[in-house]
Amino acid sequence: MKIKMTVLATALLAAACSNQSAPEAGGDAAQAPEAPKVLNVYNWSDYIAEDTIANFEKETGVKVTYDVFDSNEVLEAKLLAGNTGYDIVVPSLTFLSRQIQAGVFQPLDKSRFTQYGNLDSEIMALLAKNDADNAHSVPYLWGTTGIGYNVAKVKAALGDDFPLDSWAMVFEPETLAKLKGCGVAILDTPSEIIPPVLDYLGEEPNSFDEAVIQKAVDRLALLRPSITYFHSSQYINDLANGDICVAIGWSGDIIQAQARAAEADKGVEVSYIIPKEGAPMWFDMLAIPKGAKNVDNAYLFIDYLMRPDVMAGVQNYVAYASANQAALPMVDQTILDDPGIYPTPEARQGLYTLAVLPPEVDRLFTRHWTTLKTGK
Repeated sequence: MKIKMTVLATALLAAACSNQSAPEAGGDAAQAPEAPKVLNVYNWSDYIAEDTIANFEKETGVKVTYDVFDSNEVLEAKLLAGNTGYDIVVPSLTFLSRQIQAGVFQPLDKSRFTQYGNLDSEIMALLAKNDADNAHSVPYLWGTTGIGYNVAKVKAALGDDFPLDSWAMVFEPETLAKLKGCGVAILDTPSEIIPPVLDYLGEEPNSFDEAVIQKAVDRLALLRPSITYFHSSQYINDLANGDICVAIGWSGDIIQAQARAAEADKGVEVSYIIPKEGAPMWFDMLAIPKGAKNVDNAYLFIDYLMRPDVMAGVQNYVAYASANQAALPMVDQTILDDPGIYPTPEARQGLYTLAVLPPEVDRLFTRHWTTLKTGK
């Protein structure tokens, strides 16, 4: 049966602590030279404040190489190939769970964190279902997958009376065909699109049954002629600029598009909804790969991100929720009050987490997705 979120923490961290910089190497000239203070991070695109890295570098003297990806599948391919060259990666919880099983992460020594006590205990208990004892990861941000849309263009295409609180806007072929002319984008990740289609069709969103999955595939095939493109980051600017009118995307990304549109002041109004039928809820996690070469600096950076002032700065910039309770007083009230970021109690009843896909189901998803995108 569908996994419902009946209790969801809506606060952020618990008590700001003082900054800590990396320890200086001691000794005399006969000792080996100190290793370069560097750190290699691989995170999602558009997913950190503009000044977070620069402030960390200034405070610690650690030089950060910060690369980005826009799908769990891209990150997982690198992790499973081994020797990624990264010291910190940010997989989503369900992907992290099977990557733990594959042995790609180091267990964390929590005694090395000074800020760990700030993490919300209810959220940590929920995360422990995928990472036992929270042994391999620390939560970064969380959000939902829903619909972003250009208010004026969608109303012009569908009429003022069309209900804009339902997946029907994007999962009904006749409706989506009306939006084709103003541009439709969908996340390029089957693991986040197939489940809500199944849910909309009245099926278990986390079904592993091939016949049930085929129902979502068949519906997506009917929608395909109206889809402009599949991408997991391009839609942010395209929504903000009015180049597309609808996107199935991540909550914070669409709220970023909303903010960029408002800042540009060109008459583009972007809105985000969690559909009334329910939607996926996800968590993105900080983890250290086994092959990491700068482990001390990885601990330093993860601890830095758990500081209330730092996490509040990230949240205020990217518009996502976090598990950091002490950051709450420093998070903009507009973010705390936004139901697209912190869902209402009613909306929370319809949220569900995504299952860890067995290898055979993951291959099935990938095969269907390739066919959907390419027609081959």
